[in-house]
Amino acid sequence: MPDKEKESRLSWFWKWFLNNQVVTALVIVLLILLILLVFTKVSYLFAPVWQFLAIVGLPIILAAILYYLMNPVVDYLEKKGVHRIIAIVALFVLVVGLLVWGIVVIIPKIQEQTLSFVNNFPGYLNTIDATIQDVLKDPLFGQFRQQIESVGDNLVSNVTEVLKSVSSNAFQGITSILGAVTTVVVAVVTMPFILFYLLKDGKQLPKYIVKFLPNKMRQPTLTVLQEMNQQVSSYIRGQLTVAFAVAVMFIIGFSVIGLDYAVTLGIAAGFLNLIPYLGSFLAMIPAVFLGIVAGPVMLVKVIVVFIVEQTIEGRFVSPLVLGSQLEIHPVTILLVLLTSGKLFGVVGVILGIPVYAALKVLITHIFEWYRKVSSLYED
Repeated sequence: MPDKEKESRLSWFWKWFLNNQVVTALVIVLLILLILLVFTKVSYLFAPVWQFLAIVGLPIILAAILYYLMNPVVDYLEKKGVHRIIAIVALFVLVVGLLVWGIVVIIPKIQEQTLSFVNNFPGYLNTIDATIQDVLKDPLFGQFRQQIESVGDNLVSNVTEVLKSVSSNAFQGITSILGAVTTVVVAVVTMPFILFYLLKDGKQLPKYIVKFLPNKMRQPTLTVLQEMNQQVSSYIRGQLTVAFAVAVMFIIGFSVIGLDYAVTLGIAAGFLNLIPYLGSFLAMIPAVFLGIVAGPVMLVKVIVVFIVEQTIEGRFVSPLVLGSQLEIHPVTILLVLLTSGKLFGVVGVILGIPVYAALKVLITHIFEWYRKVSSLYED
């Protein structure tokens, strides 16, 4: 067989092989599985890396969050003629002042209300039990009496078991608690230094990173980094702004209706609001619980506060602050929250969405590059 004919057949085979969608997909899946298999065999080599990230991860994350919040203010002051370092120092002084005020005023209030709630919790359970018994005496609910009592007994039993478990494991977790405290102390000490240099030179960081890449890859990589930064910064600033607004609205609302522990419940609602969709529902559980304890009138007031807050947040605050910047479907957000929460706990729930947004930008650019170099998507 002539050499040209062999070369022609081989060329046709490779073109068919590389341009076949099924074959390409199978090859990509196979390569991904092989990479994962190799990583599982040499995972011990990355143990020092994970230990290093466990130490520096928290201060870096905290510094990045504060950077996204404070950088617009520093940029604004710099445009007004204030030297950047002076603006950073002034903002640091303001933040430290707010922290001192919070430690002196807010934290003692939260501590007082939390201890009061814990001390009164058994009495609250007895009140709810008595309320349920009164309701069950009504002939309308008589046919459901046995089922409701069974659910109530199971709930009380589960709560009791959880409290016993927490009490019995408290001393066993002292070592881990000390380790967590140490990590937090290290983060608090080192985070301001990281934050200062991020505010001072953070804009130059992407350009510094791409210097290590080949010339052809620098501009595309810089574009990806800038888009990822835009997505993450917009999300973090927006979520924290909305969370602050939610906390203020709940504190005012609960204070107006006279609900106990208004400050603590409002601040808790603000933190929980960092969890998209699920946060507001979780924040209302303790408020509804206290509303049931206080009586039907207070329960109705709590529900009214919740409806008013949701209306203001959903119609005005969230659209104004967040808009549709991430363009992520609600079902996707719920799946990301469930997966990241299962894998990484509370940290995963809070950081899952911005990490997903950043990965979405990266994967989108990789896919667009693949469409250009492959003939699979040609018309």
